[in-house]
Amino acid sequence: MMSRRSGRGLAGVARVPGDKSISHRALMLGALAIGESRISGLLEGEDVLRTAAAMRALGAEIRREGDGAWRVAGRGIGAITEPEEVLDMGNSGTAARLLAGILASHPVFSVITGDASLRRRPMRRVITPLALCGATFSARAGGKMPLAIAGTGQALPIVYRLPVASAQVKSAILLAGLNARGVTVVEEPAATRDHSENMLRHFGASVAVSEDRGGRVIELAGQPELRAADIAVPGDPSSAAFPLVAALLVPGSAISLPGVGLNPLRTGLFATLAEMGAAITIENRRISGGEPVGDLAVAHTALSGIDVAPERAPSMIDEYPILAVAAAFARGTTRLRGLAELRVKESDRLAATAALLTGNGVAVEIEGDDLIVHGTGAPPPGGGRVATGMDHRIAMSALVLGLAAAAPVAVDDARFIDTSFPGFAALMNGLGAAMAPA
Repeated sequence: MMSRRSGRGLAGVARVPGDKSISHRALMLGALAIGESRISGLLEGEDVLRTAAAMRALGAEIRREGDGAWRVAGRGIGAITEPEEVLDMGNSGTAARLLAGILASHPVFSVITGDASLRRRPMRRVITPLALCGATFSARAGGKMPLAIAGTGQALPIVYRLPVASAQVKSAILLAGLNARGVTVVEEPAATRDHSENMLRHFGASVAVSEDRGGRVIELAGQPELRAADIAVPGDPSSAAFPLVAALLVPGSAISLPGVGLNPLRTGLFATLAEMGAAITIENRRISGGEPVGDLAVAHTALSGIDVAPERAPSMIDEYPILAVAAAFARGTTRLRGLAELRVKESDRLAATAALLTGNGVAVEIEGDDLIVHGTGAPPPGGGRVATGMDHRIAMSALVLGLAAAAPVAVDDARFIDTSFPGFAALMNGLGAAMAPA
């Protein structure tokens, strides 16, 4: 696929897909609750559909209604059934790690695998804490999938301090704790996205959160009776990032993004862009399903380079590639600090982001875990062909770059965009972008 300047600004309303993190958790907790839950706004990308298939394999009844809503008839905690087939989670690290938590504390045998990209990603970060509940794991060298899990019927509550802040690892431990007698405790060195905590409460679990040494301590009371609950999934702020940055970069643009999730542990990108001078306003703030939501209005803005502290990383870890694209158009140098976690995403996103920019004429350096982008205040040359490494966020970031660069930008493979943002090119072209097969 290739993107190029369209000769006009972007305009219109961009309704981005439902939040992927919330969609995964809604299906999982709905499957563990008693009764039938209704989920509206569910992201229907491949990653989330893999989660739906996995929860069906564990005994839940899940169906899509004609109005686009999903119904989940849950089994109840402790009542999942052993899957007959290998659980293939495709490209979704979130689904694989969270699912491992559920399986670890139930007396079933299972095998989780994924596509070539997911099979390269580390699972030891969840294997180590989850083994503390009594489950046993077998994996390839380095803790990589396929991953065989022999769950336990007498799960012990886990007390664990995360060596690195990770919402996925935290959530896997909390999900394991649902079927353990006693209180599961997770200490995180820095606050990470708290969708799991919010949704566990929404389904009736007892979750307490306190501050500790700059981080947080989360305590979950085990073996609650989760009750079915309806959920309206907000627009994904990680998906909203792409049309939002495109509107900032393409001259003459002004778009709106209604119903976007504004969880403060997910909006680091919006705060960072505002510090760079971005014209972003938030209207109609409200709460939906325990999550803050609002409508964004964005207009083309000249940006300035800034220094971004590492403490902001947990609140926008998935947005660094598109932030780096914005930095390429800014006047002055932008330093993005503390990006070690990007090395273990769908690709080595730190290296891939640097390659995306250098291949399109942007001066970039990597110093340790920092990415330094030297913007000139003018559109970069563009003209590159970006190797995505099966990474949907690298692909979308490159295509956004092409909309405002001097020359078109192509990606080698755009198929993986559908894992998180189905209909991405159609939505962007509806705003006035020019994206088409290369």
